[in-house]
Amino acid sequence: MHTIAVDCMGGDHGPAVTLAACRQFLDKHPQARLIVVGTQAALADFAHPRAQRVIASEVVAMDDPLEVALRKKKDSSMRVAVEQVKSGAAHAAVSAGNTGALMAISRYVLKTLDGIERPAIAAQIPNARGGATTVLDLGANVDCSPEHLLQFAVMGSALVSVVSGNDAPTVGLLNIGEEAIKGNDVIKQTGELLRAAASAGDLNFYGNVEGDDICAGTVDLVVCDGFVGNVALKTGEGVATMIGSFIKQEFRRNWMTMAMAVLARPVLTAIKSRLDAGQYNGGALLGLRGLVFKSHGSADVRAFGYALERAYDAARHDLLDRVKARVARAAPLLAVPGGAGN
Repeated sequence: MHTIAVDCMGGDHGPAVTLAACRQFLDKHPQARLIVVGTQAALADFAHPRAQRVIASEVVAMDDPLEVALRKKKDSSMRVAVEQVKSGAAHAAVSAGNTGALMAISRYVLKTLDGIERPAIAAQIPNARGGATTVLDLGANVDCSPEHLLQFAVMGSALVSVVSGNDAPTVGLLNIGEEAIKGNDVIKQTGELLRAAASAGDLNFYGNVEGDDICAGTVDLVVCDGFVGNVALKTGEGVATMIGSFIKQEFRRNWMTMAMAVLARPVLTAIKSRLDAGQYNGGALLGLRGLVFKSHGSADVRAFGYALERAYDAARHDLLDRVKARVARAAPLLAVPGGAGN
């Protein structure tokens, strides 16, 4: 049995989505258990033989400042869910709540791994190869040093290994060109660290990649700072929405295009499925002494269910131990001037 703690109050829709997703998840996975965390009123009507209800008296709002979420709402559903991981009652926690608050609370409660200074958010973006490219950081760290980006590469490699079964996933450094001489000083120095890690056998570094390589599937893992990563993620989601809207508009123009739409339905359905961000919902907060997953705040029941799946798979496949092992193996490289090892 693997147990997942769920912040049922987080997100745009709260218990209406999270509890429905929890029930579906439990029905699908007979070897899973959930700890559902929420207010007394929200959980009053929820019951399942493999679910434990834990009552929290407070809720972190989507617009709460970090200070309020961390210092003043100590009995929030978000914090109580993360504390289930700290106590060992749960193997992982999932929340669709305020991203900054979840990162701050998780870092405060669980602490970071030895050798890791900053946790990062990693998630998958669908690519042209029929799979997905893992990208980190996606918004947790706006300003990063070369050492931070090296740490992200090490942690992300462990995540991809769990997801794909590939023990040597290719790692690309997001840049404005493939040449090693391109980019700002941080990117150039990061490239040097990643090449050193590759020489030591700690990473399978492909080299610099550009923005279009994310969707092309050129590499398994793309490393960047949180500012660039978040912009890339939101741009990709916006393009997917635009394509869907464009298709609908074009096929409504006249009877001929409507007839073509009927014939092309299987293809259009496949395209919609491939571009559906919901199936990749659930970003891992890597670098902590416990597993925490962030769902999109706007997730519906299906998408939140995918976030639960991500957390469950990570727990079942010992993601935390694999991250620890890779970080320990790369410790000599991580312990560089200005890095987390000093």
